[in-house]
Amino acid sequence: MKSYFSLFRIRMINGLQYRAVALGSVLTRFCWGIMEILAFFAIHQSGGDFSMTFSQTVSYIWMQQAFILMYNVIDGDQEIEASIQDGSVAYELTRPMNLYGNWFTRCLANRLSPTALNCLPVLALALLMPVPYGLKFPKAMTVVLFLASTVLALGVVGAIAMLMHITMFYTTSQRGTKIIGRAVTGFFAGGVIPLPYFPETFQKVVNLLPFAATQSTPLLIYSGTLTGIDAVWAMGLQIFWLIALTALGYYATKRTLKRVVVQGG
Repeated sequence: MKSYFSLFRIRMINGLQYRAVALGSVLTRFCWGIMEILAFFAIHQSGGDFSMTFSQTVSYIWMQQAFILMYNVIDGDQEIEASIQDGSVAYELTRPMNLYGNWFTRCLANRLSPTALNCLPVLALALLMPVPYGLKFPKAMTVVLFLASTVLALGVVGAIAMLMHITMFYTTSQRGTKIIGRAVTGFFAGGVIPLPYFPETFQKVVNLLPFAATQSTPLLIYSGTLTGIDAVWAMGLQIFWLIALTALGYYATKRTLKRVVVQGG
């Protein structure tokens, strides 16, 4: 475990160096959040019965923009993808570390380091926005549940990302896998439209999938849409998917490496 913590620390420090990129990301997230909020404001003004209030939707959007890099399943692991494509994964296999644990640790650090630079400025700007467009700070217990759910969500994101990387051993190009993965994970995780805006039957199915465990669950907890036993049940699903997907990824990696052939050198 000491080697994994060291690797995690190194990747975090490396990611924290790109401050100019972080500034551009903050401005992008803030502007995008405003546009989304105005769009949902128009929807609520037109009338209709929604599972989320406008205030809850505003909190959902601001927290999503603040932590969007953490919830990103597809992007952020270019060095892992490159090692698969150019064959340098052979060097990874010579290290005295389990490949799955090595890459999984990188996946977590690659998402946590830019989030550390991005989230606080976005949250500060969101808190300064006037009512009803500003972020509301919930009760202390809700914040605790949100933080716990976010940690679980990060683990699920890393586990899904690892499965995506494993599929790249069987393809000649990563582009198709990434395009499909980005569309599927973004839509079913509530990254495009919050899941409570969909029909109830659709929600019952999608909420059981691992994608909802990545960002929908923690964001709905923070916004106050998921409370009480429903929040506990949703976090239980997060734990289930984290264990199941990690075990599946570990098994798939071990099986795949038995068939890997690296030519050249």
